Amino acid sequence: MTQTKTRSATWPEPRIEPRSEIRRESRHETGTEPQDEPCALAQPPLQRLRARLHPESGAGGFSAIDGTVIFYVRVAALLTPGATVLDLGAGRGRAHLDDPVSFRRSLMDLRGRCARVIGVDPDPAVLDNPSLDEAMVMPSPEEVPLRDASVDLILADHVLEHVADPQAFARECGRLLRPGGWLCARTPNRWGLVAMASRAIPEGVHGAVLARAQPHRRHEDVFPTCYRLNTRGALARAFPAPGWGHHVHGWNSEPAYAGRSAIAWRAMQALQAILPPAMDANLHVFLRRGPPRA
Repeated sequence: MTQTKTRSATWPEPRIEPRSEIRRESRHETGTEPQDEPCALAQPPLQRLRARLHPESGAGGFSAIDGTVIFYVRVAALLTPGATVLDLGAGRGRAHLDDPVSFRRSLMDLRGRCARVIGVDPDPAVLDNPSLDEAMVMPSPEEVPLRDASVDLILADHVLEHVADPQAFARECGRLLRPGGWLCARTPNRWGLVAMASRAIPEGVHGAVLARAQPHRRHEDVFPTCYRLNTRGALARAFPAPGWGHHVHGWNSEPAYAGRSAIAWRAMQALQAILPPAMDANLHVFLRRGPPRA
């Protein structure tokens, strides 16, 4: 049986059990929001490094190349007041709970700018995600418990790298989206430096390496990666034209995996600047669902 939580009881299928306000974790339980930098979760040394290398971050807390800001500004441009949004792979809402910058949190919180935000994930932690109007646990990684053509925009933020079956994922997205709807995804580029390094690291030590590179990242937010849907070619094969319109671009944001070393940050940014676009660190993916075939 699909586990669900909702703030309303208006969704006819599947059956949604009413719920009151979604339980907030840690600081949300006290009624307070995460504070802007500095804070414990923000790792002050990292923030000081960002301020040194990107002094503009002193105005608002984000740099000029902040990938979260760039991605979610474009998502916001595609939202309409009457849209139903599906947050696919919503998880516990890590970014909404842990991001120290209020402007980024406000960009990522889509509630109030559309009719409803439904979150799904195989992990039951999604039922406590504070950024959703409704939450459901997926029966399987390839199955979303919603009816055909029921959503206008699918958000898949750092999900594509975990997709084991690209064709099944694409079919489910096509089933769920109304004609003209959007799939908006952000993912590491398979041919980017970080993704190639990640694939080269044995699975047994991957967690330890990640903990050293990103000490603020919590263990429960680390999942196995497949990298089968993380290139423009893989996206074109899984979402072929003319059924899908492709609007994909690469982006190089701050080198989050460089740790707290200014030398490492500068070296990675210098290297990224001379690499070809095919090796951009991340892909921002915007795919539009075409009309049904005759």
